[in-house]
Amino acid sequence: MRAVCHAGWQRLCAARETDMTFGFTGHRRPMPKIISGKGNKKLDEISEKMSFFSVAAPAIPHFRRRTTSASGTVCGFRMAGGSRRVIRTAGSHQLLDAGHGRHVERLSSFYVQLNRPEKAVEMLKRAVANSKDNFTYKMALASITRNLGMYGEAAEEYEELVRDYPEKEELNYYLADALTQAGEIGKAIEAYDALESVMGMNEAISMQKYKLYVQLEKPEEAFKEIEKLAAKYPMEARYQIVLGDLHLENGEMDKALACYQKANEIDPTDPYYIVSMANYYEAKGDKEAAEQQIRSALVNEKLDVETKVNILSRYILKLQQTKQGTENANHLFQTLLEQHPEDIDLKLMYGGLLMAQGKTEEAKFQFQLVTEMEPSNAGAWQQLLNLALKGEDIPEVIRICTACMELFPESPEYYFYLGIAYYQQQKYQEALNTYYAGLNIILKENLPLKSDFYGQIGDIYYQMGQLDQAYKAYDEALKYNDKNVVVLNNYSYFLSLEKKDLKKAERMSAQCIKLEPDNATYLDTYAWIFFVQGNYTLAKIYIESALEKDKTKSAELVDHYGDILFMNGDKEKAVEQWKKAKEMGKDSEILNRKIAEQQYIEDENAK
Repeated sequence: MRAVCHAGWQRLCAARETDMTFGFTGHRRPMPKIISGKGNKKLDEISEKMSFFSVAAPAIPHFRRRTTSASGTVCGFRMAGGSRRVIRTAGSHQLLDAGHGRHVERLSSFYVQLNRPEKAVEMLKRAVANSKDNFTYKMALASITRNLGMYGEAAEEYEELVRDYPEKEELNYYLADALTQAGEIGKAIEAYDALESVMGMNEAISMQKYKLYVQLEKPEEAFKEIEKLAAKYPMEARYQIVLGDLHLENGEMDKALACYQKANEIDPTDPYYIVSMANYYEAKGDKEAAEQQIRSALVNEKLDVETKVNILSRYILKLQQTKQGTENANHLFQTLLEQHPEDIDLKLMYGGLLMAQGKTEEAKFQFQLVTEMEPSNAGAWQQLLNLALKGEDIPEVIRICTACMELFPESPEYYFYLGIAYYQQQKYQEALNTYYAGLNIILKENLPLKSDFYGQIGDIYYQMGQLDQAYKAYDEALKYNDKNVVVLNNYSYFLSLEKKDLKKAERMSAQCIKLEPDNATYLDTYAWIFFVQGNYTLAKIYIESALEKDKTKSAELVDHYGDILFMNGDKEKAVEQWKKAKEMGKDSEILNRKIAEQQYIEDENAK
């Protein structure tokens, strides 16, 4: 069966829903951090000091060509907007043997940029082996393994560094981070304890330990860390608020209120106090008081719009986390919009909330306002496109993509979706023109996207009856991405319908099954190729597997099952399946004849 993922709307919408702003987690106006800069000076110094060792930090622009020679390595690349440079190296072993170890970090970073991290790690390991007392090499190796996500190895390197250089207290910070990433939470806490014993109590360390204790589900130890902070910084309202929040989570309402009241005495304007009190009233079941708490903040002229937005967004996040309805937040948003009608971010946030609530028309209105106020706001256009795709509003998709192609001429995604819209309208030539134009602006290194464009072109040519052109486009698509499952499936299915190059079709379809073994559409294609080749036993095995994994209740699969059963000699069950396919909504002359004549009839016009 042909995969309609590219031409149809469902997969497109599903793929784009990951970009939709439901709620506020992706909002670009973040809440202020609970941990302020106060008390972090030492850690800031550590961070600045250790930045030297971040050998994986990007330092070289896009590489466009690389060649090698027998005498060494010639790395040719063109700097963005600049001239071509060639760097020749003698090979890592010669560099080390020649005593040029000072270049190791630079070369290891270079190999990272060439997407050869294993070579970078290998070079640094060799450097450490040749100079076991060299702190710089050891630190560079630990840093690069940490930056590459090799947290276990990084932790081992940092543990050795801590043993060898106990006077460098900052190493415990990096050891703790690596252990945390590696899942060694208990050891990470021990590393923070060691750092704390040298530096003294520090709010950043305490907060990290608090988070780790929470992960270990040790609430008492976590609570003690916050209590220590509150005791050391008695005039910091935020620690009283955190303590109150912890009490609230434990259902200790009176203790929570006492902490909140103490925080309010310290700083009556703290926005976190307002949110926490709203949460307190929510927990008590007094929604009206909770809303009044937020509303009073929103109309407070002493608070700027940034603070108000942060209060409201934090409140809504809390509602989402506790699985409470967010509808009550709508009129709070409207209150804020009345005060700040020109605030773009506020409209985007409100639109995101409305989308999450399923109020698409109201959300669309907010995003449309943003595009009119700030036409270059790509986020608002993308949200409008999300809504148009999800609603299968083809004229709207065309309107949005046409506008965005002018506003964002280097963004190929708008060509992609415009082509789909034309395809849906059966304006095949317009769709082809759009995809060929889009190919011209895709970056050379973006091979998967080029493959998708050629896959679309192949689908269009096939619908136009230009099969040779379709297969040529599919071959081009696979040249750029030989694992493009949609192209592999469609190509193999269309070949099976033509009864052409069936072994090639079988190989491509088998590749689909290898890549996505639970995909019912691809299993159906594989079964149909065996059917066309006369291997009805294997066809039956795979069609039954397809039906078992089909979640769409496809009538097409059921019809195919009837055909395969008939050729396996089970006429009675075949007719049952054909009737079932008809009941499921498939209506064709061939299907009606198969049921009436109780005979398999080949559909020569199948597409």
